[in-house]
Amino acid sequence: MKGLVGKTALITGASSGIGQAIAIRLAEEGCNIVINYHSDSEGAEDTHRQAMEKACTDVENCGVKALLLKGDVSKEEDAIALVQQSIDHFGQLDILINNAGVQTDSPSEALEADSFDWVLGVNLRGAYLCARETIKHLLSSDRPGSVINISSVHEIIPRPQYLSYSISKGGMGNMTRTLALEYAAKGIRVNGIGPGATVTPINDEWTDDPAKKAEVESHIPMGRAGTSEEMAAAVAFLASDEAAYITGQTLYIDGGLTLYADFREAWSA
Repeated sequence: MKGLVGKTALITGASSGIGQAIAIRLAEEGCNIVINYHSDSEGAEDTHRQAMEKACTDVENCGVKALLLKGDVSKEEDAIALVQQSIDHFGQLDILINNAGVQTDSPSEALEADSFDWVLGVNLRGAYLCARETIKHLLSSDRPGSVINISSVHEIIPRPQYLSYSISKGGMGNMTRTLALEYAAKGIRVNGIGPGATVTPINDEWTDDPAKKAEVESHIPMGRAGTSEEMAAAVAFLASDEAAYITGQTLYIDGGLTLYADFREAWSA
């Protein structure tokens, strides 16, 4: 991808799943990467190892570097520190990938306020805080840059019993469009991707159960779940100069899930 070599990218929640795949792919494209994690230090180390294996034939003389940073993006002080430490270490920050995310399921009438606040705190507040600090840096250094928010098909598809998650992703979509409009003239592009059903650790309840997996995939027009690597490929494109004229968009990578799959056969007038 054009324009990624030598850039620095901060990927939040990069110790597993889509975040891990994004970090690996951006390193492979020549980016220096900041691997943020909350508690899974072993996963972050694994991300680092895989990224270096992909990016470098000679690790000792590799042009790609990585930094591991622990932090809870829902805490303002941690979000500020993550961005500042990235800048201090690499001298710049060009790309932010807001990937850190959590979910919890509950009938909406039984959803506890603390649980609601936790999901929105990580998924939406954390993404905003990291975006705010990154944009501050880009403006102060008069640099173009890219913010990519890892949203979900549930940005637009309601998800009963996952109210807080759906709200957080709906809010992320509006944040993407608002920030894109506000900073387009400054050369700061803000986009998102909306993964559909994806084989990741957060989804192991159904990915590890053949019957549940078949049920999930029956609703997908392409008939299969996506992979983390497919999500990472789209992120690399949006972060690159190949996408220089794209801002304010959420790209749904979902095998057609947002095409109203249950209408594949005409059953209404």
